[in-house]
Amino acid sequence: MKTEHLAHFFIAGFTYYDGALVFRKLKIGKKLRLELEEDNKYDHRAVAVYYKKHKIGFIPRTENRIFYKLLKIGLGENIRMTVQSTDRRQHPESQVQIVAHLINKNEQDGKAPDD
Repeated sequence: MKTEHLAHFFIAGFTYYDGALVFRKLKIGKKLRLELEEDNKYDHRAVAVYYKKHKIGFIPRTENRIFYKLLKIGLGENIRMTVQSTDRRQHPESQVQIVAHLINKNEQDGKAPDD
C-alpha cells in the first residue's frame, strides 16, 4: 500500500474534550479517526479527532482545509491518522502530536490494480 505524508500537528482543543481521560492510552502509533463537524460555530470546516469513541480535539484550523475536503468527498478512509508523540509535561495543547498519511488502498506492493 502506497503512503504519502500529508501533515503533522498537535491536537487543538485537547484541554476541552476527553484527552485527559484517554491520555495514557495514546501511545505512539495508535490509530485515530476523523469526523467532520460542519455545525461547529467556530469553524465550518472543523474536523474532530477521535480515539475510539472519545473526542480528543480537532485538527488545527490552519491545517484542516485539505482534511475537510477529503472527508467531504468521501475519501476519509484514505487518511491514516496516528499518534506521533506524547509529552505529559507540556501544555495540554502541545501534549499530543499526530501525523497524517494519505494512503492509496487500491495499490498493493507498489503495483497498480488491473484495469
